[in-house]
Amino acid sequence: MKIIITGGAGFIGSNAAHRHLRRGDHVVVVDNLSREGTRKNLDWLRSIGHLDFVQVDIRESGDVANCFREHADADRVLHLAAQVAVTTSVTSPREDFEVNALGSLNVLEAMRLARMNAPVIYSSTNKVYGEMNDIGTVEANGRYAYKSLPFGVSEERNLDFHSPYGCSKGAADQYFIDYHRIFGLRTIVFRQSCIYGHRQFGAEDQGWVAWFMIASQLGRSVTVYGDGKQVRDLLFIDDLLDAYDLAFASSSGCGGQVYNIGGGPTNVLSLLELLAYIEGRRSRKMGFEFSDWRPGDQRVFVSDIRRAQLQLGWAPRIRCGQGLDLLYDWISGNKTLFVESATLIA
Repeated sequence: MKIIITGGAGFIGSNAAHRHLRRGDHVVVVDNLSREGTRKNLDWLRSIGHLDFVQVDIRESGDVANCFREHADADRVLHLAAQVAVTTSVTSPREDFEVNALGSLNVLEAMRLARMNAPVIYSSTNKVYGEMNDIGTVEANGRYAYKSLPFGVSEERNLDFHSPYGCSKGAADQYFIDYHRIFGLRTIVFRQSCIYGHRQFGAEDQGWVAWFMIASQLGRSVTVYGDGKQVRDLLFIDDLLDAYDLAFASSSGCGGQVYNIGGGPTNVLSLLELLAYIEGRRSRKMGFEFSDWRPGDQRVFVSDIRRAQLQLGWAPRIRCGQGLDLLYDWISGNKTLFVESATLIA
């Protein structure tokens, strides 16, 4: 099997590439290597199996078209390349649009012009639902929770893009759905919640679970935006990869479909609870300070994952506590990867 993975040297992409390489698949990694850790991830992948690396920026339509034309025989496409930080989108909205919206359109057009029949999964985000201020929340046991959504937010929820990041990812989300309707591409959209796990080079503006753990082990303090009581459903990387596998296997029946993919109601955590977990592992207090809420930040987001359970036969296997232990131990065992990081030691 041959798979193209855009953003294949990033956190999710390198884990997906690793899984396919271990199976003996031919993996084509498309990445511009702009994010922290991507070169380390690429070096790691090159030692595993049949890997082709194409250094392409998805904003360059001609380069993207040439890449997909050369690999038009691919059996699967996983589109992960993105600008991933809300804060960056606020300071550089044009760059955010060009990467997330225009870059995704370039991928769709490249597939259409190459007449590719491969199913393609797009990694969207829960941010397409906006702040959801109309949904009542309560504070209980030191965290926020929904008043009346016991299963979380479903795919039927109206879209309400907040922040340039929400707009750019949401635009691409809708383009992927429409390219199935208009052009027959076998597109599948995953609106992903908080993904965490091995090889996540988290930073302050993205990847908060990994960032808090990395900072604690390097003796760095962190900033908690908001009051720390905001809650997310967490999904360990291996469970996300299982969902990709099942969606690809079911692609003949789920083209044009959208799935909310996250940990669901049984795998939720607040920022303050993560800090308490880290302090328990380290047996010492962690330095942190509070700052203002970020634009469009949701007090609660929990995915209703019942559609994926029903249509794909998927459910998370790794519970939140187990996943946190796995990530904490991986960071502890690979601390030199982060000590050498220019971003983290700045």
